[in-house]
Amino acid sequence: MQAVVFTDYKTFPSLQEVDKPSPGPGEVLLKVAGAGACHSDVSIYSHFEEGQPGAQKPGFVLGHESSGWVESVGEGVSGFEVGDAYLVYGPIGCGHCAACSRGQDTYCENAATMPYLGTGLGRDGGMAEYVTVPARNLVPLGDSDPVTAAPLADAALTPYHAIKLSLPNLAGGGRYALVVGLGGLGQIAVQILTAITGATVIATDMKPEAMEKAAAAGAITVPSGPDQADRIREITGGKGVDAAFDFVGVTPTIGLARSVMAQGSRLTVVGIAGGTAEWSFFTTPYESVITNTYWGTIEELHEVVALYRDGKIAPEVERFALADALDAYRKMEAGELTARAVVVPHGA
Repeated sequence: MQAVVFTDYKTFPSLQEVDKPSPGPGEVLLKVAGAGACHSDVSIYSHFEEGQPGAQKPGFVLGHESSGWVESVGEGVSGFEVGDAYLVYGPIGCGHCAACSRGQDTYCENAATMPYLGTGLGRDGGMAEYVTVPARNLVPLGDSDPVTAAPLADAALTPYHAIKLSLPNLAGGGRYALVVGLGGLGQIAVQILTAITGATVIATDMKPEAMEKAAAAGAITVPSGPDQADRIREITGGKGVDAAFDFVGVTPTIGLARSVMAQGSRLTVVGIAGGTAEWSFFTTPYESVITNTYWGTIEELHEVVALYRDGKIAPEVERFALADALDAYRKMEAGELTARAVVVPHGA
């Protein structure tokens, strides 16, 4: 079968012919419906070097954001019907520590001893015709379109997790949430905030077309410019935002979000662009928090799928055939995508 393989550090991936996998004990073989191309993939093959924290050993199939139909099951697996559609929860922990027992494989206490972080992260992922997945990592999609649902596994789960952690800041009336960066994750963040909070959502991006989409989803948009922070504060009546989410993660965007924080607010940096923020006692409002986040729990992925099936969130996708998967990554690197790129191995 064909697959997109991470072959070496600082090397663009290649489309190769590889063996079709077979499910081992406790695993399910999926016929891949869709696999989202993510900026984290670009970090894997472009930014990391051997031995660097977070680096994954080359030689695996990319794709940590995938969905598919059950093709077959391995030893000890029951309760799955051939042809049923599932979404893949990407992180894979040890399965028995405290974090894993509550479905938070992202923070597995034995991660240092694991051979990989998850599907498409050290272990073969969904940028292929078929993929094997631990049965416990599958979330049913019912009759939902699995291709459109594929980005939910990361592009929706990651902002959902960050937003849930910020819900105490957004409870009650007169609350304001800021979304900085309106790519795939930022757009879904606007939808999630509108769906599960009563906060006024403010969104900003350098691209007018991205802000138009956010406005259509219910956000008040603020364009880039020298008065950007002043305009955001004006919307809040001068107090600042109660929760901010930076989906870019460069120093200027972190600085913008920090400059409009209210007292007791929370800024979550989701983007992994490597930006930094200097801190002193007086650089943030009193009792405010600046933090980061990583993916989410499998329970939260079930909640995300429920929002999707209820029509409250809807990822916008651009479909690519598997033969064109490398073009999807090139367009993503060049900033030419206007929707989440989803590779469809069995017919785009």
